[in-house]
Amino acid sequence: MNRREFLNVLAAGAAAGFPLSSREALAQGDAAAALYDVASFGNVSLLHFTDCHAQLLPSYFREPNVNLGFGNFAGRPPHLVGEALLRHFGIKPGTIDAHAFTYLDFVAAAKAYGKVGGFAHLATLVKRLKASRPNALLLDGGDTWHGSATALWTKGQDMVDACKLLGVDVMTGHWDFTLGADRVQEIVNKDFAGKIDFLAQNVKTADFGDPVFPP
Repeated sequence: MNRREFLNVLAAGAAAGFPLSSREALAQGDAAAALYDVASFGNVSLLHFTDCHAQLLPSYFREPNVNLGFGNFAGRPPHLVGEALLRHFGIKPGTIDAHAFTYLDFVAAAKAYGKVGGFAHLATLVKRLKASRPNALLLDGGDTWHGSATALWTKGQDMVDACKLLGVDVMTGHWDFTLGADRVQEIVNKDFAGKIDFLAQNVKTADFGDPVFPP
C-alpha cells in the first residue's frame, strides 16, 4: 500500500466514524512505511513468514480475544490480548499498532485500514528487503498449503506455485501434512526438488523410525 492509498482508506475510515485525526494519520502512515526500514547487520539475514493459511488475497484479519496461558505462562506474553497487551507493550489505543495486535474496535479499525496481507504485498516486501540483503534466506514456517477453497481444490498446488514464485528457500510443514503422506512427498520430490528445502526433524517412518526429511 502506498502513501496515497493509505490516506484514502483513512479518509474512508474517518467518514465511517473512526476517531483518527489527520495529523495522527500522517504520523502513522510514516511509521507504517518505515516499519521495515531496518539496517542490516551481521552476515546472515533470515526473512520469515508463517501461517498464511493459503490466503493469496488480502483479507480482513481480527486478532483473537482469548489466548489462554497456563501455570507460569498465565498473564504473560504471548498470552496477552486486548487492553492487557496494549498496557504491557505501551501501545496507544486506536492506532495502527493496536489494530495490528488486538481485536479492539475491530470494525472501525478494519474500515479505516482496510484488508491486510496477501501474496502480492508479501512479494513486494520480500523484494524490498532482499534489495539490501541479496543473500537473505526466505523461510516458510508452514500452515501454507491449506485454508482456502482454491488450496482445497488444487490439493495445495496453488500455494506451492505461489511460494516458488515468492522465492521461498526453506520450508517446514505444520497442518500441511493433512494433505496426506503421498501428496506431501509428491510436492517435495516434484515441485521442491532443487528449489526449496523441506525440513522436518520429527517426521519418521512407521517401521524403523528413520527420518523422512532432513532435520
